[in-house]
Amino acid sequence: MAGGLVGLLDDVAALAKLAAASIDDVGVAAAKSSAKAAGVVIDDAAVTPAYVQGLAADRELPIIKKIAMGSLKNKLVFILPVILLLDRYAPTVINIILMFGGAFLCYEGAHKIIHKLQGHEDKDHGAPAVLQGPEAEKKTISGAIRTDFILSAEIMVLSLKAFQDTNEETGVDIGFIQTAFTLAAVALLITAVVYGAVGLIVKMDDVGLAMARRDDEQSQKVGEALVKGMPLVLKWLTIIGTAAMLWVGGHIILAGTHDDPFNWDGLYGPVHDFEEWLGGVSGIGGLLGWLGNTGASAIIGFIVGSIIFFVLGAVLPKKDDHGEHAASH
Repeated sequence: MAGGLVGLLDDVAALAKLAAASIDDVGVAAAKSSAKAAGVVIDDAAVTPAYVQGLAADRELPIIKKIAMGSLKNKLVFILPVILLLDRYAPTVINIILMFGGAFLCYEGAHKIIHKLQGHEDKDHGAPAVLQGPEAEKKTISGAIRTDFILSAEIMVLSLKAFQDTNEETGVDIGFIQTAFTLAAVALLITAVVYGAVGLIVKMDDVGLAMARRDDEQSQKVGEALVKGMPLVLKWLTIIGTAAMLWVGGHIILAGTHDDPFNWDGLYGPVHDFEEWLGGVSGIGGLLGWLGNTGASAIIGFIVGSIIFFVLGAVLPKKDDHGEHAASH
């Protein structure tokens, strides 16, 4: 398969050689893994700016820095040691963790779409944005770090899965130390890229205002465009983040049912055959195959997420939208 998570596994042989060669190559291997896993954190980049909206402008970057450090702590202190131990002593558990994480992403994506169709406003991150003061900042940072934890776990497990499958398919043993260093590099790279981008996004309006106050007419036009474009950027980030959750979550479910301990091809087989059929089209087969796999993964993600959404709605006590979402978490 060319799309989604299985695309991560297509680079396995090269990744193993890169990771085993030298410390410099660890950085290259981590960059390749991070590029493939980046789809998981698109939603993180989409929702994080909402945590600092409404707070004082001079506190936005310090808050993002604290969230980024919390994200890095999630990856390096809590997640990395656990998944390395699981890889050594219970490797099949890795796939089960992926499946639970994929189901969570499916639920999050479906939740946003269903609530939008039902006419509900998205209140998931509304409260922290209007609060002020040290306690508000503390709550804002804690909430963002909790949200980050699930996606950070997915990123790290996805990267580890590449190494795990390399060992099984090629017989190349990357080694515990090399794996640990490469996953640590993935954690550093992903965190820097994602929260660096978030910092640029939340300061876009401030940069625009500064440019709009200049005497230069061209700078004023660019500044006004930045200020006016900020709401549109956030809107599209939310849309892209929702689509990414359904695509990535659906593909985790799709690929996970094919692997141990499930070994079921009821979903994977038909999607694989459909992708191969589209891939046979001359000239654009690769693109069509990827689109077919991605579309099928997103549909599966929405179906799985919708089932979870309505089951939770039937089981959990009825609350307002914000309370219901918090309780489901």
